Amino acid sequence: MTTPSALRIDIISDIVCPWCLVGLLQLLQALEARNQTAALHWHPFELNPDMPAEGQNLREHIAEKYGTSAADSQAARDRLTAIGADLGFVFAFSEGSRMVNTFLAHQLLDWVGERASQLPLKLALFRAYFSQGRDVSDPQILLEIAAEAGLDPEDARQALVSGDHIQPVRMKEDYWRQQGIQSVPAMVFQGKYLVSGAQGVEGYGNILDQLAQMQG
Repeated sequence: MTTPSALRIDIISDIVCPWCLVGLLQLLQALEARNQTAALHWHPFELNPDMPAEGQNLREHIAEKYGTSAADSQAARDRLTAIGADLGFVFAFSEGSRMVNTFLAHQLLDWVGERASQLPLKLALFRAYFSQGRDVSDPQILLEIAAEAGLDPEDARQALVSGDHIQPVRMKEDYWRQQGIQSVPAMVFQGKYLVSGAQGVEGYGNILDQLAQMQG
Protein backbone atom coordinates (compact mmCIF):
# COMPACT_ATOMS: atom_id res chain seq x y z
CA MET A 1 0.00 0.00 0.00
CA THR A 2 1.44 3.35 -1.00
CA THR A 3 1.23 6.43 1.20
CA PRO A 4 -0.66 9.27 -0.51
CA SER A 5 1.39 12.34 -1.26
CA ALA A 6 0.96 15.35 1.00
CA LEU A 7 -1.84 17.71 0.12
CA ARG A 8 -0.47 20.78 -1.65
CA ILE A 9 -2.25 24.08 -1.24
CA ASP A 10 -1.04 27.18 -3.06
CA ILE A 11 -2.32 30.32 -1.34
CA ILE A 12 -2.36 33.69 -3.07
CA SER A 13 -2.89 36.45 -0.55
CA ASP A 14 -1.89 39.83 0.82
CA ILE A 15 -0.88 40.67 4.38
CA VAL A 16 -3.31 43.59 4.68
CA CYS A 17 -6.28 41.53 3.43
CA PRO A 18 -8.45 40.56 6.42
CA TRP A 19 -10.32 37.87 4.51
CA CYS A 20 -6.99 36.29 3.58
CA LEU A 21 -6.31 35.85 7.28
CA VAL A 22 -9.84 34.63 7.96
CA GLY A 23 -9.60 32.09 5.15
CA LEU A 24 -6.25 30.85 6.42
CA LEU A 25 -7.49 30.38 9.98
CA GLN A 26 -10.60 28.59 8.72
CA LEU A 27 -8.47 26.30 6.56
CA LEU A 28 -6.11 25.52 9.44
CA GLN A 29 -9.04 24.62 11.69
CA ALA A 30 -10.50 22.35 9.01
CA LEU A 31 -7.13 20.63 8.60
CA GLU A 32 -6.71 20.24 12.36
CA ALA A 33 -10.20 18.77 12.75
CA ARG A 34 -9.20 16.04 10.30
CA ASN A 35 -5.72 15.59 11.75
CA GLN A 36 -4.50 16.36 8.25
CA THR A 37 -1.26 17.99 7.25
CA ALA A 38 -0.73 20.04 4.12
CA ALA A 39 2.15 21.72 2.34
CA LEU A 40 1.20 25.39 2.17
CA HIS A 41 2.90 27.42 -0.55
CA TRP A 42 2.45 31.19 -0.37
CA HIS A 43 2.33 33.52 -3.35
CA PRO A 44 2.27 37.33 -3.42
CA PHE A 45 -0.64 39.55 -4.30
CA GLU A 46 -0.73 43.28 -3.62
CA LEU A 47 -4.13 44.82 -3.06
CA ASN A 48 -2.61 48.28 -3.42
CA PRO A 49 0.70 48.10 -5.30
CA ASP A 50 0.73 51.87 -5.79
CA MET A 51 0.24 52.70 -2.11
CA PRO A 52 2.83 55.37 -1.17
CA ALA A 53 5.34 54.85 1.61
CA GLU A 54 3.34 56.87 4.12
CA GLY A 55 0.25 54.72 3.59
CA GLN A 56 -3.30 55.99 4.05
CA ASN A 57 -5.89 56.03 6.79
CA LEU A 58 -7.76 52.75 6.40
CA ARG A 59 -11.26 54.17 6.64
CA GLU A 60 -10.43 56.87 4.08
CA HIS A 61 -8.84 54.29 1.81
CA ILE A 62 -11.88 52.00 1.90
CA ALA A 63 -14.20 54.93 1.21
CA GLU A 64 -12.15 56.10 -1.77
CA LYS A 65 -11.57 52.66 -3.27
CA TYR A 66 -14.97 51.07 -2.75
CA GLY A 67 -17.29 54.01 -2.11
CA THR A 68 -18.15 52.57 1.29
CA SER A 69 -19.99 54.75 3.80
CA ALA A 70 -18.70 55.18 7.34
CA ALA A 71 -21.61 53.09 8.64
CA ASP A 72 -20.93 50.27 6.19
CA SER A 73 -17.23 50.40 6.99
CA GLN A 74 -17.93 50.09 10.71
CA ALA A 75 -20.35 47.23 10.10
CA ALA A 76 -17.67 45.40 8.12
CA ARG A 77 -15.17 45.95 10.93
CA ASP A 78 -17.65 44.67 13.50
CA ARG A 79 -18.33 41.58 11.40
CA LEU A 80 -14.63 40.84 10.96
CA THR A 81 -14.01 41.37 14.66
CA ALA A 82 -16.73 38.83 15.51
CA ILE A 83 -15.49 36.31 12.95
CA GLY A 84 -11.95 36.74 14.20
CA ALA A 85 -13.04 36.15 17.79
CA ASP A 86 -14.71 32.89 16.76
CA LEU A 87 -11.40 31.84 15.21
CA GLY A 88 -9.33 32.91 18.21
CA PHE A 89 -7.91 36.02 16.55
CA VAL A 90 -8.12 39.66 17.63
CA PHE A 91 -8.85 42.27 14.98
CA ALA A 92 -7.95 45.56 16.69
CA PHE A 93 -9.28 48.14 14.24
CA SER A 94 -9.02 51.78 15.30
CA GLU A 95 -9.44 55.23 13.81
CA GLY A 96 -5.67 55.24 13.36
CA SER A 97 -5.56 52.00 11.34
CA ARG A 98 -3.70 52.48 8.07
CA MET A 99 -3.45 50.76 4.72
CA VAL A 100 0.20 50.29 3.82
CA ASN A 101 2.36 49.03 0.98
CA THR A 102 3.22 45.33 1.32
CA PHE A 103 5.82 44.83 -1.41
CA LEU A 104 8.74 44.66 1.03
CA ALA A 105 6.89 42.20 3.26
CA HIS A 106 6.27 39.96 0.26
CA GLN A 107 10.00 40.04 -0.47
CA LEU A 108 10.66 38.86 3.07
CA LEU A 109 8.17 36.02 2.65
CA ASP A 110 9.78 35.07 -0.65
CA TRP A 111 13.18 34.86 1.05
CA VAL A 112 11.80 32.65 3.82
CA GLY A 113 10.16 30.38 1.28
CA GLU A 114 13.59 29.38 0.01
CA ARG A 115 14.66 27.94 3.35
CA ALA A 116 11.73 27.23 5.69
CA SER A 117 7.98 27.22 6.15
CA GLN A 118 6.48 30.63 5.49
CA LEU A 119 3.52 30.04 7.81
CA PRO A 120 5.09 31.32 11.08
CA LEU A 121 6.16 34.56 9.39
CA LYS A 122 2.83 34.94 7.60
CA LEU A 123 0.94 34.57 10.87
CA ALA A 124 3.33 36.97 12.60
CA LEU A 125 2.77 39.57 9.87
CA PHE A 126 -1.01 39.19 10.09
CA ARG A 127 -0.87 39.52 13.88
CA ALA A 128 1.43 42.54 13.72
CA TYR A 129 -0.81 44.37 11.27
CA PHE A 130 -4.31 43.45 12.40
CA SER A 131 -3.86 42.91 16.15
CA GLN A 132 -1.00 45.24 17.01
CA GLY A 133 -1.42 48.02 14.46
CA ARG A 134 2.23 47.88 13.39
CA ASP A 135 3.47 49.26 10.08
CA VAL A 136 4.37 46.19 8.02
CA SER A 137 5.84 48.42 5.31
CA ASP A 138 8.61 49.64 7.65
CA PRO A 139 11.88 47.72 7.12
CA GLN A 140 12.89 47.87 10.79
CA ILE A 141 9.50 46.61 11.95
CA LEU A 142 9.70 43.80 9.40
CA LEU A 143 13.02 42.73 10.92
CA GLU A 144 11.46 42.76 14.38
CA ILE A 145 8.59 40.60 13.13
CA ALA A 146 11.04 38.25 11.45
CA ALA A 147 12.84 37.79 14.78
CA GLU A 148 9.51 37.12 16.51
CA ALA A 149 8.86 34.41 13.92
CA GLY A 150 12.14 32.73 14.81
CA LEU A 151 14.22 34.09 11.94
CA ASP A 152 17.66 35.66 12.12
CA PRO A 153 17.04 39.42 11.78
CA GLU A 154 20.47 40.04 10.26
CA ASP A 155 19.86 37.42 7.57
CA ALA A 156 16.46 38.98 6.96
CA ARG A 157 18.01 42.44 6.70
CA GLN A 158 20.53 41.25 4.14
CA ALA A 159 17.76 39.61 2.12
CA LEU A 160 15.84 42.88 1.95
CA VAL A 161 18.84 45.14 1.34
CA SER A 162 20.14 42.92 -1.46
CA GLY A 163 17.04 43.40 -3.58
CA ASP A 164 17.36 39.78 -4.68
CA HIS A 165 13.65 39.15 -4.18
CA ILE A 166 12.26 42.15 -6.03
CA GLN A 167 12.14 40.46 -9.42
CA PRO A 168 10.95 37.05 -8.15
CA VAL A 169 8.02 38.68 -6.34
CA ARG A 170 7.07 40.72 -9.42
CA MET A 171 7.24 37.62 -11.61
CA LYS A 172 5.04 35.63 -9.25
CA GLU A 173 2.51 38.44 -9.03
CA ASP A 174 2.42 38.62 -12.83
CA TYR A 175 2.04 34.85 -13.12
CA TRP A 176 -1.00 34.68 -10.88
CA ARG A 177 -2.62 37.65 -12.59
CA GLN A 178 -2.14 35.82 -15.89
CA GLN A 179 -3.87 32.83 -14.31
CA GLY A 180 -6.91 35.03 -13.75
CA ILE A 181 -6.47 35.81 -10.07
CA GLN A 182 -7.96 39.26 -9.54
CA SER A 183 -8.93 39.07 -5.87
CA VAL A 184 -7.76 37.30 -2.74
CA PRO A 185 -7.76 35.02 -0.92
CA ALA A 186 -7.39 32.42 -3.64
CA MET A 187 -6.30 28.85 -2.98
CA VAL A 188 -5.33 26.17 -5.45
CA PHE A 189 -5.63 22.63 -4.13
CA GLN A 190 -3.37 19.96 -5.60
CA GLY A 191 -2.38 22.31 -8.40
CA LYS A 192 -5.80 21.91 -10.02
CA TYR A 193 -8.74 23.20 -8.03
CA LEU A 194 -9.13 26.95 -7.54
CA VAL A 195 -11.17 28.17 -4.60
CA SER A 196 -11.74 31.92 -4.30
CA GLY A 197 -12.75 33.73 -1.13
CA ALA A 198 -12.88 32.58 2.48
CA GLN A 199 -15.07 29.46 2.58
CA GLY A 200 -15.63 28.95 6.30
CA VAL A 201 -14.38 26.03 8.38
CA GLU A 202 -17.18 23.79 7.13
CA GLY A 203 -16.62 24.84 3.53
CA TYR A 204 -12.92 24.05 3.64
CA GLY A 205 -13.74 20.81 5.43
CA ASN A 206 -16.01 19.78 2.59
CA ILE A 207 -13.27 20.55 0.08
CA LEU A 208 -10.75 18.47 2.03
CA ASP A 209 -13.22 15.59 2.29
CA GLN A 210 -13.92 15.68 -1.44
CA LEU A 211 -10.21 15.65 -2.23
CA ALA A 212 -9.69 12.71 0.13
CA GLN A 213 -12.45 10.77 -1.63
CA MET A 214 -10.92 11.53 -5.03
CA GLN A 215 -7.56 10.24 -3.86
CA GLY A 216 -9.27 7.07 -2.75
